[in-house]
Amino acid sequence: MPGRQVSRRALLAGMAATPFIGSAAAQTGWPNRPVQVMVPYPPAGGADTTARIVYAKLGTILGQQFVVENRGGAGGTIGEAVVAKAAPDGYTILHDATAYSVNGALYSSLPFDYDRSFDPVALVSLVPNILVVTPSVPVQTLADVIAYAKAAPGGIDMASSGNGTLQHLSLEMFRFMTGAKVNHVPYRGGGPALSDVIAGQVKFFFSNGASAVGLIQGGQLKAIAHTGRGRLKSLPDVPPASDTLPGFEAYEWNGVFVPHGTPPEITRALNGAINAAIGAPDLKQRFEQLNIESRPTTPEEFGAFVKDQTGRWAKVVKEANIKLG
Repeated sequence: MPGRQVSRRALLAGMAATPFIGSAAAQTGWPNRPVQVMVPYPPAGGADTTARIVYAKLGTILGQQFVVENRGGAGGTIGEAVVAKAAPDGYTILHDATAYSVNGALYSSLPFDYDRSFDPVALVSLVPNILVVTPSVPVQTLADVIAYAKAAPGGIDMASSGNGTLQHLSLEMFRFMTGAKVNHVPYRGGGPALSDVIAGQVKFFFSNGASAVGLIQGGQLKAIAHTGRGRLKSLPDVPPASDTLPGFEAYEWNGVFVPHGTPPEITRALNGAINAAIGAPDLKQRFEQLNIESRPTTPEEFGAFVKDQTGRWAKVVKEANIKLG
């Protein structure tokens, strides 16, 4: 999906979303009471941030409250399991992230099946990682970092926000594609990792782009490259890693799912409302400030995107021999 042009069908769906939503809501009677939004990660993280922005707008569009609940743990699988068992009536939805496309390769046993337990609704956001370093490290470009890592006798220590996270997988891709020695230093979340990179205890980290932008702009971190495509509107001087390492791409994505068997008319109404929300000028401006990209999708397009991401990260997990249970 990153780099892929949005289909005419999706664009038209977004442009015509408001009347479509009204019609769909009238036909289904949905929603006529508050909707529970499960975010299977802790508060203040990337998924929680996008959820609270989007569902505030969604509540205005649909005239009903969307109540965000955080239930983190086990890479998101605890909260996911709750939604997998919920009634397929449109009143419990899942706002998930990249881990959704990774966990199947990480965990040998789960109490649900991703393909059979959930139906895709819409892509909400795409956020690249940013390779950040302690400002005192004498590197300015990704080529400098590669040379620095290869010259260091024991390689370099690089933080991640936890085993199996996108930040960890970005580290592994960097190791594979450069041949540099990289020592993985996992943290329990991106916040603690950023604090230690600022302090110089660990000097390298592929941070979530939305979390790091303020620290970069404030001079507390040095940005080397990002893992998306093109240039970031909030950090236009930071190049994509693919300029140096062709094919290096990693996005933290957020998207919406419903329990399998949810009536298709409800799925379509929710999809139209999400596309309208992310297309609203005030929300788009807020997303741009956080390095968040958004685009309208149909449920089918989002499903294809998730399938592509699942295949991509399964390969990295296998090559790195990462297992969590």
